[in-house]
Amino acid sequence: MTAERYRLLVESVTDYAIYMLDPQGTVISWNPGARRFKGYEDHEIIGQSFARFYTEEDRAAGLPQRALRRAAEEGRFESEGWRVRKDGTRFWAHAVVDPILNPSTGRVLGYAKVTRDLTERRESEQALRASEEKFRLLVQGVTDYAIYMIDRDGVVTNWNLGAQRIKGYAPDEIVGRHFSLFYTPEDRERGEPQKTLQAAVENGSTEKEGWRVRKDGRRFWASIVIDPIRDDSGEIIGFAKVTRDLTERRRVQAELDAAREALFQSQKIEALGQLTGGVAHDFNNLLTAILGSLELVRRQIGDERQLTLIDNAIRGASRGVSLTQRMLSFARKQELALQPVAVDVLVAEMGELLQRSLGPLIEIETDSPADLAMAAADPNQLETAVLNLAVNARDAMPEGGRLRIGAGNEHVGSGHRTGLPAGDYVRLSVVDTGCGMDARTLAQATEPFFTTKGVGKGTGLGLSMVHGMAEQLGGRLLLDSRPGQGTTVEMWLPVAASAIAAGPARSSVASTPLPEAATQPLTVLAVDDDALVLMNTTALLEDLGHKVIEASSGREALSVLESNGEVDLLITDHAMPQMTGAQLIAEVGERWPALPVILATGYADLPPGAGAGMLRLNKPFWQADLEKAVAAAMARRGTAAAA
Repeated sequence: MTAERYRLLVESVTDYAIYMLDPQGTVISWNPGARRFKGYEDHEIIGQSFARFYTEEDRAAGLPQRALRRAAEEGRFESEGWRVRKDGTRFWAHAVVDPILNPSTGRVLGYAKVTRDLTERRESEQALRASEEKFRLLVQGVTDYAIYMIDRDGVVTNWNLGAQRIKGYAPDEIVGRHFSLFYTPEDRERGEPQKTLQAAVENGSTEKEGWRVRKDGRRFWASIVIDPIRDDSGEIIGFAKVTRDLTERRRVQAELDAAREALFQSQKIEALGQLTGGVAHDFNNLLTAILGSLELVRRQIGDERQLTLIDNAIRGASRGVSLTQRMLSFARKQELALQPVAVDVLVAEMGELLQRSLGPLIEIETDSPADLAMAAADPNQLETAVLNLAVNARDAMPEGGRLRIGAGNEHVGSGHRTGLPAGDYVRLSVVDTGCGMDARTLAQATEPFFTTKGVGKGTGLGLSMVHGMAEQLGGRLLLDSRPGQGTTVEMWLPVAASAIAAGPARSSVASTPLPEAATQPLTVLAVDDDALVLMNTTALLEDLGHKVIEASSGREALSVLESNGEVDLLITDHAMPQMTGAQLIAEVGERWPALPVILATGYADLPPGAGAGMLRLNKPFWQADLEKAVAAAMARRGTAAAA
């Protein structure tokens, strides 16, 4: 049983090539990751030497044999280098080779080899190095910087043209003199020059802004950076000092720095959003398999104690679903059921839930105008967002306090503080009387996984989820807080009429009218590159009485359709290598237009136009959701045939 689990684990891994070699280096096993990276099918590579993955130069140098020999001698061999795919293209790989030993004799029985494609990472690192070199050349070419060196004691040792222009000293007037000459008398009295050098030593670098003095006695506002210079042994031999005159450009430079910081943060959050969305997608697949299997097993159990354990497992998995939805909301890849929402009614209906969640020490007030417009939102996601904000407010008021939830109609024009496009919005505000946040905490509050709560008391995804949802809806999340003065959180949501009309027409299981009668037994083609999810989908469909044909890729599904004319329904995953689910559905629509299709995915990120009119089943799903989706798909076919 354990061996079978290990086999299933290895077979489900697609991000790593995991395979085994015999003592001579002949391939004897091959997993899906190896097929994806290297392009060989099992029958094409099993029985062949693993040396064919190496470049001609590496084979000529004997690298494959040396890798096996070192693995056998040292117990492990690890390296990075170019490898070759079946089609001849090269990719940069990280490879680990471990010997498989006979526990009795210690004789090498073979080798386990794990390879990962690091081509994109290497290209990113090279691009980063090139960018850093360009930046260095740019800085050296700018003439409005004073760049010079001082020795360990602060004596100027060299002087560039920028320094001469900014500070007014010629090289022979300043080289050999102490750099404290540039400081104001007040700063010299406080020992600022010495403190600055000490801070550079302790922190590795120091950066400050302040008033400095030119040769003629005039003061200018300067930005300075000091970095210690070390020799090969790590001993400090001096300091590099860079000064820029910001007197005339102080305001402009401050705005530019803010823009650069905003761009950096945006890029960082975007990159983390991509990572989070991918992780959440994989969790969705795992939860789909877990929930489906638990649901089927539960029907076969009669023992109450075992039922309790299974129910606990289902509740735990359901909490995983909630966490995954938060991650997808942060990454803006959560499928949102956009519809008009009466925000004041939603908050009013949450009254009992909010009071129970916040406890008796928190007084809740609500306020909204009678003519409040309908907001374009997903009511379930919006309810979760309000609850998250309320719980955060409760944690900021441990001794009790007042929470005020209000809403209002707002019109946004050009240059508005929200940065939103001009139009009408509903502003939902959550205001507490808690401890508030300092500027640093406020700046990080919406970053994913940032939390001020203790270990195990928060995921740090609450505010980032609300932020992601608001952005995905075309709105904005704003925070205002000061220590001791509470916190105000504003969600700006587009008014329903314009926002929903502008959105793409999409179909989902929930919005599609379902026939009352159950569907007849069908022949269903299920497509998913994840073996666990495919097995789970098959089990759920077979339990509903359907016959299932499995395919692990879009190409395999097309082959099945070409050879089997009895398929009644196609259910496919979206995120698959080589051919996505949306691409598969598009081709099926051209070649078999009468065949009903269902896209089963937890991703909202589909190609432009791919979601229009497409019947979707959101992962993870219960058997009842799957049954409704099948019925809805067959009802569509019946409607189309009648027309």
